[in-house]
Amino acid sequence: MNYKVDLFAIFIFLGIVQAIFLSYFFLTGENRKVQANFFQGILLLAIAFNIIEIFIMYTGYIVNCLYLVDFSEPIAFVIGPSLYLMIRSRARGEVECKQYLHFITPFIYFILLFPFFLTPDDVKYNAYISAYHPDFPFREVNLDFDPRWNWFTHHPTELILTSLFIYIILSSIEIRNAYHRKGESFWKTTNPILVLLRAEVIVSISLLFLVAIVKLFNRNDTGDHLFAAYISLTVYFTSFRVIRNSGFFKQASLVDAAKYKGSTLSSEQKENILSKLKQVMENEKPYLNPLFSLPDLSDKLKFSVHQLSQAINEGLNKSFFELTAEYRVNEAKQLLKDQPNIKIEEIAEQVGYSSKSSFNTVFKKITGKTPSEYRSQTS
Repeated sequence: MNYKVDLFAIFIFLGIVQAIFLSYFFLTGENRKVQANFFQGILLLAIAFNIIEIFIMYTGYIVNCLYLVDFSEPIAFVIGPSLYLMIRSRARGEVECKQYLHFITPFIYFILLFPFFLTPDDVKYNAYISAYHPDFPFREVNLDFDPRWNWFTHHPTELILTSLFIYIILSSIEIRNAYHRKGESFWKTTNPILVLLRAEVIVSISLLFLVAIVKLFNRNDTGDHLFAAYISLTVYFTSFRVIRNSGFFKQASLVDAAKYKGSTLSSEQKENILSKLKQVMENEKPYLNPLFSLPDLSDKLKFSVHQLSQAINEGLNKSFFELTAEYRVNEAKQLLKDQPNIKIEEIAEQVGYSSKSSFNTVFKKITGKTPSEYRSQTS
């Protein structure tokens, strides 16, 4: 059998690398302590394993590792639950332990498919040929039992699509409720978390339709490379979003107070900057974005980072980070009063903190109380 390496194969392979690379960052260090990041990492890994199988099937390299035939079928059932729990955790805060029961389906399916994994390579070769090259001759095999001995493992595509459909519906309900709680319009919101949730559900729905259409018009699995390429494209966009929102390219220089000695910024200019700063912070609330930075604010105000930093430091006698923390804590104080039933973790996320511990530390430093103590005293 000849190997097939074309643009589709290269595009899918690079998507696999990107997905595994991204999942490492979502699942390691401080990032994994945020549940939404954890579930996004699991989602990316599940996607990577599924398109790995499509890649080796499409290129024909599977003949060198026949033990991997259909290995991703149970993993495909991880995609729906991880998507739903990622969206749920972003919309509500941390999810309860019982929600992890959503991952029981992949384990059940793995047990049902286990007899197939134990079959000889010839059986797996025939399974590959029937799906990707139905015109090729089959190898002669004598088995005393059907390795796919039940209805479920004979209909993996229908079950996977059903699973995705159910979890996309659940995810859509979570997002609808999140928009309702915030009083935001689905298409007009500027809230960064709601915008992210909207993008997730739109991509998921489009993927579901694409998979269904490809399966409908392509015999067996001969069209799987088409939606694998689309999935790879969504991984590229995720990488682009992560890089674009990274603070790496927005770092200010390490400076001290002496840098302002040669500045020509007048008192009137400082007052103008601070007036516009106050208007933007109070009306647009850009600090609610966890990735809010000084360069972002300078772009919005149309002043240089240097001018804005000087105005804040000299006019308000505080740093940009202290100013941001004050606005976030004031917003949190209002939420603690107005929404007594919402978890502290969710309030922390709503005001721009991805870590509950960081939020608690900053809140206590500014108010002298923990968020829980503040809520109990104001209720």
